[in-house]
Amino acid sequence: MKKVMYVFLICTAMALTVPVSNVNAQLFDEGDIVLSAGFGLGSTYVGGWNSYYKISVPPVFIAGDYCLREDLGPGNLGVGGIMAFSSYKYEPYPDWGYKYSVFMIGARGSYHFTDLVDNLDLYGGVVIGGQIVTDKEYGTYLTGYNYTANSSGVLYDLFAGARYYLTDNFAVMGELGYGIAWLKAGVSLKL
Repeated sequence: MKKVMYVFLICTAMALTVPVSNVNAQLFDEGDIVLSAGFGLGSTYVGGWNSYYKISVPPVFIAGDYCLREDLGPGNLGVGGIMAFSSYKYEPYPDWGYKYSVFMIGARGSYHFTDLVDNLDLYGGVVIGGQIVTDKEYGTYLTGYNYTANSSGVLYDLFAGARYYLTDNFAVMGELGYGIAWLKAGVSLKL
């Protein structure tokens, strides 16, 4: 976790050192591809957060958007996909508990308002896909409890987000939604 946060902070610091005065006003035009990656804060998969839940792998995601059509009303239409992963432990006793893993993959549709504020791409959209939640009992305290995770199935997510471009191709981003986490934060790269 510390190594990943360190890399993220270094990338953000490097991006801030690049002059922002040359940023192009064209943020998300037809044919543009934008890749985003980052971390989630506030898990939506493991409820009842208390001292028994511990994060093994924080929510991480990678997403991509392709501008399918521009000038569709006041904004542009995008399509793409997202993959995310997270892992947790539920440990109510020192030598017994469950390990949970969450993997999600889905198709994204988004609508981008790119002309409201310079260098800012505001957007919202939906995700439809699948989620796989697995669990595994470990330890010897209460073996055979036979608890299983049952939240695998259809993934749906409504999200709202923003990308602020620091250069023509590099942005910091954030999204609110119900996917792998309530808040996703990271960096974006326009190809």
